[in-house]
Amino acid sequence: MLSCAGKVRRGIFNPDRPLVSVIIPAFNASTYIERTLRSAMRQTYAALEIIVVNDGSTDDTAKLVGQIATSDSRIRLLSTPNRGVAAARNTGIEASSGRYVAFLDADDLWHPTKIKKQVNALNRLSSHWAAVYTLHCIINEDDEIICPGSSDVARGYIYARHLNVKYIGNGSALLVRRNVALAIGGFDSSYAAAGVGGCEDLDFELKLAARYFIEVVPERLVGYRKHPGSMSSDHVRMGKSALEVVRRSLAANPQVPRYAIGSAIDATQKYAFWEFRRARRTYLSLVTIGRILRSDPCFVVRLMFEKGLRGIQHRLRLGMTTANCEHQPRMKWSKFDDQIAPSCLECPKVTPRLRRHLIRLAAVDAKLNSDLAAERTVPDEDEGAMIEGSRALETYPRSSQVIG
Repeated sequence: MLSCAGKVRRGIFNPDRPLVSVIIPAFNASTYIERTLRSAMRQTYAALEIIVVNDGSTDDTAKLVGQIATSDSRIRLLSTPNRGVAAARNTGIEASSGRYVAFLDADDLWHPTKIKKQVNALNRLSSHWAAVYTLHCIINEDDEIICPGSSDVARGYIYARHLNVKYIGNGSALLVRRNVALAIGGFDSSYAAAGVGGCEDLDFELKLAARYFIEVVPERLVGYRKHPGSMSSDHVRMGKSALEVVRRSLAANPQVPRYAIGSAIDATQKYAFWEFRRARRTYLSLVTIGRILRSDPCFVVRLMFEKGLRGIQHRLRLGMTTANCEHQPRMKWSKFDDQIAPSCLECPKVTPRLRRHLIRLAAVDAKLNSDLAAERTVPDEDEGAMIEGSRALETYPRSSQVIG
């Protein structure tokens, strides 16, 4: 019988089972790191190396990882000073040996079939397809599913649409070709240095989407954990980070037409507004809503109407007793691992206005892809991939979720 290490070494040379390097950045992650590692170790795709980058933790993270590594030789622990999640991921990429790299945050979980399905999807495509993502469920501290994530998906060349709709959703959903991750410069650690870290994964995704095709496995294979200590719970930082990421991405891609630029800025400002509002930062909320008013006054009118309606409903509820609610049993949620990932998802509700908007953005993507193809010197056997990528623009035309 081959050891785990033997399976990994064999995977490096097996074209049907290429090695996948799982990169787990970890900072003071002792609460969840064991569960996260177990979900990586239980993957039905065995040709893995699991690289945990201990990013200057001051808790028991390194000790726990070291203990688990004694039972699975695929696990490697790298320790660095605290430099932030982007630098930690880059350290993992540079140390990796796999054809593919997959990122897993130290508090998230994977369904056992995630890597297998992603590798199968990407293996059958040409090198112009750089990455593949999956959908997710939102889980709590006890690994229970609180609610499903978005069902919105798109594939092919999706840059303009991804500026408006955060299809990939979180940092644990993506598997990417290692050479491509290096070619685009990895993750940008300057956001953390500037105090606006939080959306480095979106920055990485947009760099991918601007130059390559992206595939999707439309199943909920990631458990994305929401808890008070997570980076995404810092709403002010997330709002500022998203605005800066989209600003830099548009500056790096001046060929994007004015309509798509305005749409991306508007969508990101709305996301930032909701983040600032969750943080109860009145000044930032008012400044942002003032900018939105100039581009989409209807949004502000709807917001005021809904706020007034909620006020009326609140006053009505004041006259009702809540004693019965206090004694209701806590809802029993299913565990993430208990769920078999669905192969078919519900279709998001799309208004006629949103459908027209997405069709227009898809046309922008088709034009950007055509211009990109014209700039490349492509071998004959890859020309079909360009055509396939253009056709893929209409395979998943539905979407409704603004960045967030």
